[in-house]
Amino acid sequence: MQYLNTYLKKITDRGNTKLAESISKTAEDVGDKYIKTFSFSEHQIGLLFGNVQSGKTGQMFGIMCKAADLGFPVFVLLTTDNVVLQQQTLDRVKSDLEGFCICGENDARLFVENSLIQPAIIVLKKNVRVLKLWSNILNSTGFMRGNPLFVIDDEADAASLNTLVNRDRQSSINKYLDTIKNGASSSLYLQVTGTPQAIFLQTIASGWHPYFTYYFQPGKAYLGGDFFFPSTGRPDCITFLETLKNPMRAVVVRHIAVSAQILSSGGKAANCLFHPSVRVSAHKKCADEVQKELVWCMEKINCEFEEALEEQYAKMTPLKTEKKSFQEVLEKAKQLLKNKEIKVLMMNGKTDVDSTDYSEGCNFVIGGNTLGRGVTFPGLQTIYYTRTSKKPQADTMWQHSRMFGYDRDPGMMMVYIDENLYKLFSDINATNNSIIAQVERGIDHVKLYYPEGLNPTRKNVLDNDHVYILSGGTNYYPSYPDNDSIDAITKLLDVFSEDEKYYQVSIRLMKEVLGHIIPSPDFKLDAFQDILQTILAEQPTAQGILIVRRNRNVAQGTGALLSPNDWQLGNSFTDKPVLTMYQVTGSKGWGGKPLWVPNIKLPADTMYYDVGE
Repeated sequence: MQYLNTYLKKITDRGNTKLAESISKTAEDVGDKYIKTFSFSEHQIGLLFGNVQSGKTGQMFGIMCKAADLGFPVFVLLTTDNVVLQQQTLDRVKSDLEGFCICGENDARLFVENSLIQPAIIVLKKNVRVLKLWSNILNSTGFMRGNPLFVIDDEADAASLNTLVNRDRQSSINKYLDTIKNGASSSLYLQVTGTPQAIFLQTIASGWHPYFTYYFQPGKAYLGGDFFFPSTGRPDCITFLETLKNPMRAVVVRHIAVSAQILSSGGKAANCLFHPSVRVSAHKKCADEVQKELVWCMEKINCEFEEALEEQYAKMTPLKTEKKSFQEVLEKAKQLLKNKEIKVLMMNGKTDVDSTDYSEGCNFVIGGNTLGRGVTFPGLQTIYYTRTSKKPQADTMWQHSRMFGYDRDPGMMMVYIDENLYKLFSDINATNNSIIAQVERGIDHVKLYYPEGLNPTRKNVLDNDHVYILSGGTNYYPSYPDNDSIDAITKLLDVFSEDEKYYQVSIRLMKEVLGHIIPSPDFKLDAFQDILQTILAEQPTAQGILIVRRNRNVAQGTGALLSPNDWQLGNSFTDKPVLTMYQVTGSKGWGGKPLWVPNIKLPADTMYYDVGE
């Protein structure tokens, strides 16, 4: 049986030709580059990286089918520790994939009786009890002693990594995942996520840093980071809360207007999401405020409400449906209010809300952490985001921004957010684009950078002994350097005289000069080179500042290399890397010989993260 062709035909028969083409490309690329070359005698780990809510499940299924075509007989598909999500994933596997023995968490007998006659897919949530049980089952059958295992870990950065790495212990979920993958004669472990920050900052020695990374592009209808947080300008779909006299009223009236347009045009659902805080008390307060505004809408339905609705109607430019007349939108809005067809839902640990509760109609959904991974909201058109943190994490913030997806109408999207939070999201999007650029250009050591105060991920999964931070705006130089060829550096710098205080040069030249430096251990030359390569991945013609000084009688080990004037000159450039090259005489240390000593300063107000072996 040709598993991939069968799956692609099913997708095509459903009318999703473009999706089938995308899945085919991903599956064939990953199959040709990584699965066909698999040795069936080792344990490899890779990363499938896609945008949040951009269709990773279909891509995962395509890769699984390709792996089955190439001889993998057992697949473990991992979901987050959520009963509903695990069941939804199991149901989707049964619906989409043919010719497999599909097992849930309680189907050990089915797995054993199948005896690998059909390739087996075991759908498990990342729960200690479940993983321990299936670790024992896989081991006791003996099937895996002579067969390779393919593990697909959805949201691999969420619970799979070792949260006790800095205590020299191993967290339970991480331990049992290790046991499962290493219990087979060989394994290919595919991490899947839209927020790979924590994964890229794992060490090779940990066993969780990917050997390869594959990024798949989202489809054309996808609204993602560049739509909401472009590198220049603020799009029409963003409203800063600071500009509104009554933000809650504006949000409520806006969403009623959008819902009236969508529902009167034949749409099923229009959802508005509130993300005020992790605290249940904040959710209750927010829900009360929404209800208060709905009461106001009803009380003022023939006067102020109508005026407020018309103001929001004027701002709507639906692209997926023909814009209804204001009278039609008004009548539908009044119907929603009078018939009490508007739902206000709280999603948190204290309430029980099912996806069917917001699968149709006009809904206001309020929550905290439960709005994160794996939860999708159909017809999500309005977002009110005010959640703040003293130590914000890029991956958590990005996962909580449920605005991304395919079924939104771009002409009716609106995100209400304060200006500082918007800036944080824009910074996260910039780094996400940098990660994508590095992966697409085949850079092995992907580098992350964020503004000061924004962490890439939670600290408990980063090895403090191997993950270090290079601070933008700080001058770095090696205390005990050498040159592999002083003549080669001299020749490269020969055209730069000291008559000019500084030169604007290609970063490629800076990399070439640094390539001749033999650093001392205190100077992370490889990290600096990788960061410069990261900048080039985003902008191939990127420029830096070069300062060249010759015959400097500088003493070694004094704590400073640069003269006060050169230090001040270099610090005057904040948005470009600055490389200052001093040719020291060697009469005051430096091994008693002339040589070139580099001083590098990265763009200011930015933290660059690097991971060692």
